[in-house]
Amino acid sequence: METKRQPAIVSRISDLTKSRFVKKDGFEPSYVVTDMGIKISKAKIMGSVTNKYVSEDGNYAAITIDDETDAIRVKVFKEDVGMLSEINEGDIVIVVGKPREYADEIYIIPNFVRKVADPNAFLLHKLEILKELKHRKRIFDIVNSQKSNFADLEELKVFLQKEYALDEDETSGIIEYFALFENSAKKDYKSLIIEKIKELDKGKGVELAKLTQELDIPIEILSESINELLEDGLCFEPLPGTIKLV
Repeated sequence: METKRQPAIVSRISDLTKSRFVKKDGFEPSYVVTDMGIKISKAKIMGSVTNKYVSEDGNYAAITIDDETDAIRVKVFKEDVGMLSEINEGDIVIVVGKPREYADEIYIIPNFVRKVADPNAFLLHKLEILKELKHRKRIFDIVNSQKSNFADLEELKVFLQKEYALDEDETSGIIEYFALFENSAKKDYKSLIIEKIKELDKGKGVELAKLTQELDIPIEILSESINELLEDGLCFEPLPGTIKLV
């Protein structure tokens, strides 16, 4: 299957390091989703090299780049190690590459790394980012203002295309961000519910009515989270209307 060529998105380093990484299999590229709903499978970053490392066997090298918003490592392996041979600490560099994640660290596998000689290039890079973020924020605010009117996020996507002529590639990332956020929130609620059951259970379980009173959680989310805890085998009902941890 032919895949769509992914453009490099001009990014702050913090756009990558503070995002959610989404791993894809096969030919579909993995990517990060930023807190503004921008999907980045290939990033263009610029910053100062603060550290460089080359392994003794020469099969691995990495540089750390800082752009004043955060720092990130750029890693190369085997035949690509030469890509960093002329790069040194203190250099200003531009990097285009793919975000990856390992052991909870977001890093970059580069397509290319190049020194920047023009002292104004970093300023122009920042201005380009600000322009893009202003555009993206306008779209994000529209999606955010409309999402509560739709139970189904796909219906929301169709509505945004029809009523606002918004590009599907841009809105899909924002919609995915909200879906990821809601899933994370649900997991947090489940952890909170488990802790509250531990606190309230005196041996015979906790009445659901008591749990509802004690937790400031919307009833529909509480009910859904409890059903998931039951399905996952983490809780059971010793009596109707009572829940207990396994």
